[in-house]
Amino acid sequence: MIARVLLPAPAPPMRRSSRLAITAAAFGLLLGGCRSALRVTPSDADVVLARRTLEAPDPGQPGAYTVGTLFYGSGTDRNRPEYRDSVSIETPSVDASKLVDLGGSARERNDYWGFTPEEFPLNARVWYPEGEGPFPLALVVHGNHDMRDFSDPGYDYLGELLASRGIILASIDMNFINGGIREENDGRGWLLLKHLELWEGFNADPSNPFAGKVDMTRLAVMGHSRGGEAAPVAAAFNRLKRYPDDATLEFDFDFDIRAAVSIAPVDGQYLPTGRPLPIENVDYLVFHGSHDGDVTSFHGLRIWDRLRFTDGEDHFKSAIYMYRANHGQWNSVWNSFDNGPRSPRILDLRYLVPPADQRRFAELYVTAFLEASLKDDRRWLSMFRDHRVVGEWLPESMYITRLQHSSFRALADFEEDVDVTTGSADGVTLMGDSLDTWREETLLLRSSNRANTSASQANQALRLAWNNRLAGADTTRHGPPATFEVTVPAEVVREWGVGEGHAVELSLSATERIPGPRRAPGDDDEDEENDERDGDRGSGERPDPDAPKPPVDLSIQVEDAAGRTASVPLSDYGPIRRPLEIHILRRTDQETRDPTELVLQSYHIPLADFAAIDGALDLAEIRAVRLVFDRAAAGEVLVDGIGFSAMGADFWQARMR
Repeated sequence: MIARVLLPAPAPPMRRSSRLAITAAAFGLLLGGCRSALRVTPSDADVVLARRTLEAPDPGQPGAYTVGTLFYGSGTDRNRPEYRDSVSIETPSVDASKLVDLGGSARERNDYWGFTPEEFPLNARVWYPEGEGPFPLALVVHGNHDMRDFSDPGYDYLGELLASRGIILASIDMNFINGGIREENDGRGWLLLKHLELWEGFNADPSNPFAGKVDMTRLAVMGHSRGGEAAPVAAAFNRLKRYPDDATLEFDFDFDIRAAVSIAPVDGQYLPTGRPLPIENVDYLVFHGSHDGDVTSFHGLRIWDRLRFTDGEDHFKSAIYMYRANHGQWNSVWNSFDNGPRSPRILDLRYLVPPADQRRFAELYVTAFLEASLKDDRRWLSMFRDHRVVGEWLPESMYITRLQHSSFRALADFEEDVDVTTGSADGVTLMGDSLDTWREETLLLRSSNRANTSASQANQALRLAWNNRLAGADTTRHGPPATFEVTVPAEVVREWGVGEGHAVELSLSATERIPGPRRAPGDDDEDEENDERDGDRGSGERPDPDAPKPPVDLSIQVEDAAGRTASVPLSDYGPIRRPLEIHILRRTDQETRDPTELVLQSYHIPLADFAAIDGALDLAEIRAVRLVFDRAAAGEVLVDGIGFSAMGADFWQARMR
């Protein structure tokens, strides 16, 4: 593929992070994202992308419903006239004193608000479709911010859009627990559930404006920042009988929460019994911006990874990383001030996507997610697998997407033990050949955000590096390509029912490292101390670390019981990127965090695609899945979650051209 690179304009002074973004474009790794930075001639890659174009209307466009708005709340709020003078429904207060401790600021805060945690109000602003219903309901809660700079109006753009498409959105007021307190996210989650109790009452009360108009079997909880942790906390509390930190507080919720959404969330602010809160059996969407100046790392990856599907129902989870998005622009009140009023002096705001573009991304993905989860409309599901299918709708940036369906079964997720030759399912074995590096390790985040919270992703993965060139003066000498093989026992294939309707899945990211050439079999290397593992020993020169790296690609191969094989390029199923470089502060000498965030991209390869290459391949008798490093002479990748799912060709047929 031939690419012509055009520098975006206007552009801030060039730094290494900008050069890396342009380099990515030059090697064709943006594809669907930065359209102005990449022009390509027709090629096989373009055909692949055209074949995968989504055939569905833009989910970010308004729907057919007229949108109504109203407020509900205490009717007595001294600081919020909308919750004093404009409420259409008066609501009771609740006692949150077991969950929220105001500490030393209690007197000042109670004086300002006029109430204590024993009498917290249940306030919200609502956007609703005008019609008979019943309509699905979503609640969204803001995160921590200046409590006097009210945050709940900031999701107006989502409220207008969702209501026009037949989904009620209530933006929940929790400004009274904002400010300088900690460890209150259990309270935020509990308050979300208390609001659902209100809605249950609204729906059942013949005199209420929402009588019979709420589908209480189709509920979602959403949140931003600390609210982004509160949403999965609510989903977890919804299934518990008692409060984990004080069992004298009984829970009696058990709502039909189908979905949770976390926008740039924290994780670990609430740790019941000192452990991460488990979450299961809800659809889940989490997204984060690379240039987040508040929650500086993608902590939602940990929530995504520990979410389990155990009930045998149809669920999915998605994680999306948006380059040059910040923390506050997901909220129309917060905008670019991730570090408060002094943000323009501290943060380099020139690299951010425009606020409207960032919120356009949220409109697209939140709407498509809720349409799928709350309304069973899965037409847009493939955009969570590979953003390139909606490249014409997306703002100009780069994206990394992760998607996992509840049908996924892991052959190897690298979590179970320290034996690098065994997989996760019984009888699965792992074997590498001609690799420079082969090891399992814990993936890291670029920062911890809290002194007592680990920077670990709480996820194990596989590191593989290779160089197919043979050491020596002759730079044309290459050995057979390096491989990594996952053997699949016949019992596993039969038990899981693997066949044409299934797909091979894995998650992967390339790294910056390029190992040196490998020794040919039988060669003596008497000078191992001079083995330049990160360079080219044959040339005698170390590579320039700032020089553009060649693109990384590899083949995925399957083999059946008769020894027949078929291979496909991994890049056909998603972009393969090295970690994107991040500079958030105006003064680069003050940057103390890792300049990159490691986010793996998901790949879903229908087994039918292999059969299309070799029609004799027996998809019900797969015996091996291989990573074959035959499309790049050298490189390094991190790999996770190799397995099968039921997201095969039939799964996508009704959703793709």
